[in-house]
Amino acid sequence: MQSAEALAPASPSVGRRVAALFHGRPRLTVGALLGGPLGWLVIGYLGSLAVLFAAAFWNVNALTGEVVQTFTLGNFKTIFSESVYRTVALRTVGIAAAVTVTDALLAFPVAFYMAKVARRRGKAVLVVAVLMPLWSSYLVKVYSWRVILSSGGVLDWALHPLGISGPGYGNLAVWLVMSYLWLPYMILPIFAGLERIPDSMIAASEDLGGGPLITFRRVILPLALPAVVAGSIFTFSLTLGDYITPQLVSNNDFIGTVVFSNITNNLPLASAFATVPVVIMVIYLLIARRLGAFEHL
Repeated sequence: MQSAEALAPASPSVGRRVAALFHGRPRLTVGALLGGPLGWLVIGYLGSLAVLFAAAFWNVNALTGEVVQTFTLGNFKTIFSESVYRTVALRTVGIAAAVTVTDALLAFPVAFYMAKVARRRGKAVLVVAVLMPLWSSYLVKVYSWRVILSSGGVLDWALHPLGISGPGYGNLAVWLVMSYLWLPYMILPIFAGLERIPDSMIAASEDLGGGPLITFRRVILPLALPAVVAGSIFTFSLTLGDYITPQLVSNNDFIGTVVFSNITNNLPLASAFATVPVVIMVIYLLIARRLGAFEHL
């Protein structure tokens, strides 16, 4: 005869219990799936930002050099009152804007060819070609440009027959290097936005007598503008916060380099200056949202 334990129904497995727990409870399912990522976002990212903003209102003891956790607006007064910090901020924003405009002008024809002209196989090859620079190390690319732009480097050698020399290290070098680094981040959103434009709309414009320039200005550009703004979010923000490229190819200070140089000596001032690009990007994102850029991210 079988024992009582053998005749008793088997207890449900852990997997079945978990499945039964989430069955018919979509909110619990979504909460369980997003709990980990959201927890990391709140603790790791938003938590660090909160500490950054809190440290911006602290000060440093002039005698001991230790951080004193007392509320003060002195760091922000220093940033807005001293011209050197205003110059650094304007220089950084200017380079970020120049990089964004340059990448938009370079990326649009490439993205348009990928989306509307290239065939399926050619489109795949071009997408891989755009993504390939992202597979190499950031430092390798920047150091390569440092060698190219150096005195007597490759660029000087190529321009020597024309009687001119390269730009050397400075703001122009930062603009060139960052335009190269962030170009794929502009091409891909514009490519995605142009692919969403029906070919029938372009054909309709041509049937109505619209030439290439009119079709571009009245049909393609208005529909692709949110994608351009979406790409500009990447190029503008990445340039705004970068400090490695300016250190390697320029002798001028940028927001990132000033923050980096003050972290060990004056953490509250570095934190206060680090809030400048954060505020700029919040304003920029609000403008981008009104232009519909988040629809293409």
